[in-house]
Amino acid sequence: MGYGGSYGDQSWQRAAPPYRGRSPRAVRRQRVRVAAIAALILGAVGLAMSVTGVVFQVLPRQFTAQQQRQISDWEAGKNWRELAAGSIFPASVSYSAPAVLADPGLRLAAGRAGIARQASCTAATDSAVGAVLARDGCEAMLRATYVDGTDTYVVTVGVAAMPGSAQADAAARELAGVVGASGAGVRAMPVSGTPAATFANSRRQLSGATARGPYLIFYAVGYTDGRPRVPVAVDSYADAEMTNAGSGVAGAVGSVLDPPMPAPHCPGTPGC
Repeated sequence: MGYGGSYGDQSWQRAAPPYRGRSPRAVRRQRVRVAAIAALILGAVGLAMSVTGVVFQVLPRQFTAQQQRQISDWEAGKNWRELAAGSIFPASVSYSAPAVLADPGLRLAAGRAGIARQASCTAATDSAVGAVLARDGCEAMLRATYVDGTDTYVVTVGVAAMPGSAQADAAARELAGVVGASGAGVRAMPVSGTPAATFANSRRQLSGATARGPYLIFYAVGYTDGRPRVPVAVDSYADAEMTNAGSGVAGAVGSVLDPPMPAPHCPGTPGC
Protein backbone atom coordinates (compact mmCIF):
# COMPACT_ATOMS: atom_id res chain seq x y z
CA MET A 1 0.00 0.00 0.00
CA GLY A 2 1.31 3.43 -0.90
CA TYR A 3 1.13 6.68 1.09
CA GLY A 4 -2.31 7.64 -0.33
CA GLY A 5 -5.77 6.27 0.50
CA SER A 6 -7.58 6.27 3.84
CA TYR A 7 -4.41 5.87 5.97
CA GLY A 8 -3.11 9.20 4.74
CA ASP A 9 -6.47 10.88 5.40
CA GLN A 10 -6.70 9.56 8.99
CA SER A 11 -3.17 10.71 9.74
CA TRP A 12 -3.94 14.18 8.49
CA GLN A 13 -7.07 14.36 10.62
CA ARG A 14 -5.19 13.44 13.81
CA ALA A 15 -2.59 16.13 13.14
CA ALA A 16 -5.16 18.87 12.49
CA PRO A 17 -5.63 21.66 15.09
CA PRO A 18 -8.28 20.91 17.78
CA TYR A 19 -10.39 23.87 16.64
CA ARG A 20 -10.57 22.77 13.01
CA GLY A 21 -14.03 23.27 11.69
CA ARG A 22 -15.06 25.78 14.48
CA SER A 23 -16.11 29.32 13.82
CA PRO A 24 -13.64 32.17 14.46
CA ARG A 25 -15.92 33.44 17.22
CA ALA A 26 -15.80 30.10 19.06
CA VAL A 27 -12.03 30.03 18.72
CA ARG A 28 -11.76 33.51 20.25
CA ARG A 29 -13.99 32.52 23.18
CA GLN A 30 -11.80 29.49 23.90
CA ARG A 31 -8.66 31.62 23.80
CA VAL A 32 -10.23 34.11 26.22
CA ARG A 33 -11.13 31.28 28.64
CA VAL A 34 -7.61 29.85 28.46
CA ALA A 35 -6.10 33.29 29.11
CA ALA A 36 -8.45 33.88 32.05
CA ILE A 37 -7.61 30.53 33.61
CA ALA A 38 -3.89 31.20 33.21
CA ALA A 39 -4.27 34.62 34.83
CA LEU A 40 -6.12 33.10 37.78
CA ILE A 41 -3.40 30.49 38.24
CA LEU A 42 -0.62 33.09 38.12
CA GLY A 43 -2.53 35.32 40.53
CA ALA A 44 -2.98 32.46 42.99
CA VAL A 45 0.73 31.63 42.83
CA GLY A 46 1.65 35.27 43.40
CA LEU A 47 -0.73 35.53 46.35
CA ALA A 48 0.69 32.38 47.91
CA MET A 49 4.22 33.72 47.57
CA SER A 50 3.20 37.05 49.11
CA VAL A 51 1.50 35.33 52.05
CA THR A 52 4.56 33.14 52.56
CA GLY A 53 6.78 36.23 52.62
CA VAL A 54 4.55 37.94 55.19
CA VAL A 55 4.52 34.84 57.38
CA PHE A 56 8.31 34.61 57.35
CA GLN A 57 8.50 38.30 58.29
CA VAL A 58 6.01 37.93 61.14
CA LEU A 59 7.41 34.72 62.58
CA PRO A 60 10.42 35.08 64.95
CA ARG A 61 13.75 34.75 63.17
CA GLN A 62 15.77 31.69 64.10
CA PHE A 63 19.45 32.30 64.90
CA THR A 64 22.20 29.72 64.64
CA ALA A 65 24.47 29.10 67.63
CA GLN A 66 27.23 31.07 65.92
CA GLN A 67 24.91 34.00 65.23
CA GLN A 68 23.71 33.97 68.84
CA ARG A 69 27.30 34.10 70.03
CA GLN A 70 28.11 37.00 67.70
CA ILE A 71 25.07 38.93 68.93
CA SER A 72 25.98 38.31 72.58
CA ASP A 73 29.56 39.41 71.90
CA TRP A 74 28.29 42.58 70.26
CA GLU A 75 26.05 43.38 73.23
CA ALA A 76 28.61 42.62 75.96
CA GLY A 77 31.55 44.01 74.02
CA LYS A 78 30.19 47.56 74.34
CA ASN A 79 30.21 47.54 78.13
CA TRP A 80 33.87 48.25 78.76
CA ARG A 81 33.56 51.48 76.76
CA GLU A 82 30.10 52.58 77.92
CA LEU A 83 30.06 51.72 81.63
CA ALA A 84 31.69 53.99 84.20
CA ALA A 85 34.85 52.65 85.82
CA GLY A 86 33.09 52.58 89.18
CA SER A 87 30.38 50.37 87.71
CA ILE A 88 32.81 47.92 86.11
CA PHE A 89 34.73 47.71 89.39
CA PRO A 90 32.14 47.93 92.21
CA ALA A 91 33.19 49.49 95.51
CA SER A 92 32.53 46.18 97.26
CA VAL A 93 32.13 42.61 96.01
CA SER A 94 31.24 39.35 97.74
CA TYR A 95 32.30 35.81 96.98
CA SER A 96 31.95 32.31 98.37
CA ALA A 97 34.24 31.15 101.15
CA PRO A 98 36.63 28.29 100.32
CA ALA A 99 35.52 24.76 101.11
CA VAL A 100 38.24 24.45 103.78
CA LEU A 101 36.18 26.72 106.02
CA ALA A 102 33.50 24.00 106.15
CA ASP A 103 30.69 26.52 105.73
CA PRO A 104 29.45 26.50 102.11
CA GLY A 105 26.92 29.28 102.81
CA LEU A 106 29.50 31.76 104.11
CA ARG A 107 30.11 34.85 101.97
CA LEU A 108 33.31 36.86 102.13
CA ALA A 109 33.83 40.43 100.93
CA ALA A 110 36.51 42.58 99.36
CA GLY A 111 36.63 46.35 99.06
CA ARG A 112 38.02 48.36 96.17
CA ALA A 113 41.26 50.21 96.97
CA GLY A 114 41.71 51.96 93.63
CA ILE A 115 41.23 51.95 89.87
CA ALA A 116 44.05 52.34 87.34
CA ARG A 117 43.95 54.32 84.12
CA GLN A 118 43.20 52.38 80.96
CA ALA A 119 46.37 50.82 79.59
CA SER A 120 47.50 48.75 76.62
CA CYS A 121 47.36 44.99 77.03
CA THR A 122 51.14 44.67 76.74
CA ALA A 123 51.86 47.42 79.27
CA ALA A 124 49.58 45.96 81.96
CA THR A 125 50.73 42.33 81.71
CA ASP A 126 53.94 40.33 81.72
CA SER A 127 55.68 40.12 78.36
CA ALA A 128 54.74 36.50 77.56
CA VAL A 129 51.10 37.23 78.38
CA GLY A 130 51.04 40.52 76.52
CA ALA A 131 52.37 38.88 73.37
CA VAL A 132 49.50 36.39 73.33
CA LEU A 133 46.90 39.09 73.98
CA ALA A 134 48.30 41.31 71.24
CA ARG A 135 48.26 38.43 68.76
CA ASP A 136 44.60 37.76 69.53
CA GLY A 137 43.61 41.41 69.07
CA CYS A 138 43.35 42.69 72.66
CA GLU A 139 42.06 46.28 72.56
CA ALA A 140 42.72 47.55 76.10
CA MET A 141 43.37 46.51 79.70
CA LEU A 142 41.34 47.85 82.63
CA ARG A 143 42.61 47.25 86.18
CA ALA A 144 41.56 47.75 89.78
CA THR A 145 42.88 46.57 93.14
CA TYR A 146 40.83 45.13 96.01
CA VAL A 147 41.60 44.20 99.60
CA ASP A 148 39.76 41.39 101.40
CA GLY A 149 37.61 42.03 104.47
CA THR A 150 40.39 41.02 106.90
CA ASP A 151 43.02 43.25 105.23
CA THR A 152 45.11 40.13 104.69
CA TYR A 153 44.99 39.67 100.93
CA VAL A 154 45.29 42.10 98.04
CA VAL A 155 43.90 41.35 94.58
CA THR A 156 44.59 43.17 91.33
CA VAL A 157 41.98 42.29 88.73
CA GLY A 158 42.55 43.04 85.04
CA VAL A 159 40.05 43.03 82.19
CA ALA A 160 41.42 42.40 78.70
CA ALA A 161 38.88 43.60 76.12
CA MET A 162 39.04 41.16 73.20
CA PRO A 163 37.36 41.40 69.76
CA GLY A 164 35.05 38.50 70.59
CA SER A 165 34.55 35.38 72.68
CA ALA A 166 36.43 33.22 70.17
CA GLN A 167 39.57 35.32 70.65
CA ALA A 168 39.12 35.38 74.43
CA ASP A 169 38.77 31.59 74.52
CA ALA A 170 41.82 31.13 72.28
CA ALA A 171 43.96 33.38 74.49
CA ALA A 172 42.77 31.61 77.65
CA ARG A 173 43.77 28.23 76.24
CA GLU A 174 47.19 29.46 75.20
CA LEU A 175 47.84 31.12 78.56
CA ALA A 176 46.72 28.14 80.64
CA GLY A 177 50.33 27.03 81.10
CA VAL A 178 51.67 30.53 81.73
CA VAL A 179 49.27 32.10 84.23
CA GLY A 180 48.93 30.37 87.58
CA ALA A 181 51.21 29.46 90.45
CA SER A 182 54.05 31.46 88.88
CA GLY A 183 52.16 34.68 89.59
CA ALA A 184 52.56 35.83 85.97
CA GLY A 185 49.65 37.52 84.27
CA VAL A 186 48.28 40.95 85.06
CA ARG A 187 50.77 43.34 86.64
CA ALA A 188 50.25 44.27 90.29
CA MET A 189 48.69 47.66 90.95
CA PRO A 190 49.66 49.14 94.32
CA VAL A 191 47.46 51.86 95.85
CA SER A 192 49.18 54.28 98.19
CA GLY A 193 47.54 55.05 101.51
CA THR A 194 45.75 51.66 101.59
CA PRO A 195 46.69 48.13 102.72
CA ALA A 196 47.56 47.52 99.05
CA ALA A 197 50.36 50.13 99.09
CA THR A 198 53.21 47.60 99.00
CA PHE A 199 51.76 45.24 96.39
CA ALA A 200 54.29 44.73 93.59
CA ASN A 201 54.92 42.26 90.78
CA SER A 202 57.54 40.43 92.83
CA ARG A 203 54.98 39.93 95.61
CA ARG A 204 52.30 38.24 93.52
CA GLN A 205 51.71 34.86 95.14
CA LEU A 206 49.42 33.34 92.51
CA SER A 207 47.37 34.41 89.52
CA GLY A 208 44.61 33.22 87.23
CA ALA A 209 42.70 34.08 84.08
CA THR A 210 39.31 33.11 82.74
CA ALA A 211 37.39 33.92 79.57
CA ARG A 212 34.06 35.63 80.06
CA GLY A 213 32.32 36.39 76.78
CA PRO A 214 34.52 38.80 74.79
CA TYR A 215 36.71 39.46 77.85
CA LEU A 216 39.68 37.70 79.40
CA ILE A 217 39.66 38.50 83.12
CA PHE A 218 42.89 38.18 85.11
CA TYR A 219 43.65 38.33 88.80
CA ALA A 220 46.86 38.43 90.82
CA VAL A 221 46.84 37.88 94.59
CA GLY A 222 49.35 38.76 97.28
CA TYR A 223 49.64 39.57 100.99
CA THR A 224 49.01 43.07 102.31
CA ASP A 225 52.04 42.81 104.61
CA GLY A 226 54.39 43.03 101.62
CA ARG A 227 56.02 39.65 102.01
CA PRO A 228 57.86 38.39 98.91
CA ARG A 229 56.59 35.52 96.83
CA VAL A 230 56.56 32.24 98.73
CA PRO A 231 55.43 28.71 97.74
CA VAL A 232 51.79 29.21 98.73
CA ALA A 233 50.82 25.76 97.46
CA VAL A 234 52.41 24.14 100.54
CA ASP A 235 49.79 25.88 102.71
CA SER A 236 46.47 24.47 101.48
CA TYR A 237 44.43 26.88 103.60
CA ALA A 238 46.20 30.02 102.37
CA ASP A 239 46.17 28.71 98.80
CA ALA A 240 42.40 28.11 98.95
CA GLU A 241 41.67 31.48 100.52
CA MET A 242 43.79 33.40 98.04
CA THR A 243 42.41 31.51 95.06
CA ASN A 244 38.85 32.17 96.19
CA ALA A 245 39.58 35.85 96.77
CA GLY A 246 41.11 36.25 93.30
CA SER A 247 38.53 34.24 91.38
CA GLY A 248 35.71 35.78 93.44
CA VAL A 249 36.68 39.35 92.61
CA ALA A 250 37.28 38.44 88.95
CA GLY A 251 33.89 36.71 88.78
CA ALA A 252 32.10 39.73 90.22
CA VAL A 253 33.68 42.03 87.65
CA GLY A 254 32.90 39.55 84.88
CA SER A 255 29.23 39.46 85.84
CA VAL A 256 29.05 43.22 85.30
CA LEU A 257 30.74 43.19 81.90
CA ASP A 258 29.13 40.03 80.58
CA PRO A 259 25.84 39.53 82.40
CA PRO A 260 23.53 36.63 81.51
CA MET A 261 21.47 37.59 78.47
CA PRO A 262 18.20 36.17 77.11
CA ALA A 263 18.39 34.30 73.82
CA PRO A 264 18.40 36.70 70.84
CA HIS A 265 14.96 37.17 69.29
CA CYS A 266 13.19 39.30 66.72
CA PRO A 267 12.15 42.06 66.87
CA GLY A 268 14.64 43.79 69.13
CA THR A 269 17.90 42.12 68.11
CA PRO A 270 20.41 43.64 65.67
CA GLY A 271 20.11 41.96 62.29
CA CYS A 272 16.36 41.30 62.48
